[in-house]
Amino acid sequence: MHAEFIRRLATLIGESAVLTGPDMDAYLTDWRGRYTGNARCVVKPATTEEVAAVVALCAAESVPMVPQGGNTGLCGGATCDESGRAVVINLSRMNRIRDIDPENNTLTVEAGCVLQQVQGAAEQVNRLFPLSLASEGSCQIGGNLSTNAGGVNVLRYGNMRDLVLGIEAVLPDGRIWSGLRGLRKDNTGYDLKQLFMGAEGTLGIITAAVLKLYPRPRASATAWVAVRDPATAVALLARLQSLMGERVTAFELVSDVALNLVLQHIPGARNPLAGTFAWTVLIEVTDTLVDAGLAEMLEEILADEMQSGHVLDAVVAHDIASQKRLWNLRESISEAQRLDGVSIKHDIAVPVSRIPAFIDQADSQLGRAFPAIRIVTFGHIGDGNLHYNLSKPNSMENADFIKETAATNKIVHDIVASLGGSISAEHGIGQLKRAELLRYKSEVEMDLMHAIKRTLDPHSLMNPGKIL
Repeated sequence: MHAEFIRRLATLIGESAVLTGPDMDAYLTDWRGRYTGNARCVVKPATTEEVAAVVALCAAESVPMVPQGGNTGLCGGATCDESGRAVVINLSRMNRIRDIDPENNTLTVEAGCVLQQVQGAAEQVNRLFPLSLASEGSCQIGGNLSTNAGGVNVLRYGNMRDLVLGIEAVLPDGRIWSGLRGLRKDNTGYDLKQLFMGAEGTLGIITAAVLKLYPRPRASATAWVAVRDPATAVALLARLQSLMGERVTAFELVSDVALNLVLQHIPGARNPLAGTFAWTVLIEVTDTLVDAGLAEMLEEILADEMQSGHVLDAVVAHDIASQKRLWNLRESISEAQRLDGVSIKHDIAVPVSRIPAFIDQADSQLGRAFPAIRIVTFGHIGDGNLHYNLSKPNSMENADFIKETAATNKIVHDIVASLGGSISAEHGIGQLKRAELLRYKSEVEMDLMHAIKRTLDPHSLMNPGKIL
């Protein structure tokens, strides 16, 4: 029966597109190396019609399906379980740019397009697709959509939900829904695309999307700034926004612990400031005007803040090479952590004004509960999203420390909830936070989510074991 099922899949999409045995290994473990599963096979369809045919066959045979993009997720959302029953549907072959409409500021792409490829396609028509992540050289648009990805430019442009006008998706029964509309206004009933974005492949498989484009910035300035504490960072953000408005594109908080990991593990990384500071922020401002005078404006504001004692030191990068060096420090933090060893990761969001309170309370409570804990704090302070990761200074101790995940989660997430926040800002739920979701979502919210799941996927074949 198993061999016959594999043969039928090969008939649908070609024998070379159906992987079995050791050929599947690269698709069965998540990027962090925390989850490893087993599958009947990995299929790599090349068109929406092939995806639909695979899904229809799996639905008819009651075979679970696990959609997968670039496999760069951090919550195990694209990794199958160990039962060996599921089919992994990898969309990397669906990597075509279907349409570019500069006058409508839209770009229609398939789900397997790598984010960097999409950014490049926009640049070719002098436009910007603003989603920017550390994994942009390998993550794919389908995964970005399915997790409602955020990244460093949310402050100005919003999350992935804000960057999409329409999608195409294959439903759990194999039907194709084509909602590829490039419209800013469409009040014809429910906004169905929103169901699939952020659903992590549990309601269907996104195969293509119409993305928003923006004018391409022609001037930019980047600064690495030492601040007294997180409260000062929040105040600096407010002052920058009041003076420079939407030119403030990114505002990233980096603790000394996070920076030191980068300096330790990433070749060529250098501290841009002469001294060592507990807290720094990376600021980027952009404008469509070539002669916007951004660096001068930024330097003037930072000079005023230094005189007041809020800013302790700063360096402003005027040229692209210097800007890239500063960004490399920020974007290498996750990789530096991975090289250092396993850790307990938190991807939380609170109102921007409550970030200092979260850090103070969480640092204090964790320090009392787990002496000698190492807390790596960094993230998108401009939109209230912090990556708050826990480990021991001696990486050899982390295998045991991971056993404290439930205890640390309760401390961190209880504080987040008390501050009106979210336990997942941009990484999703996957299999990592399913139990936590039950703790913090209301009964009404969970009932609604289950009702939607039952309606679209009544047999629970689409990415089972994720979110719900």
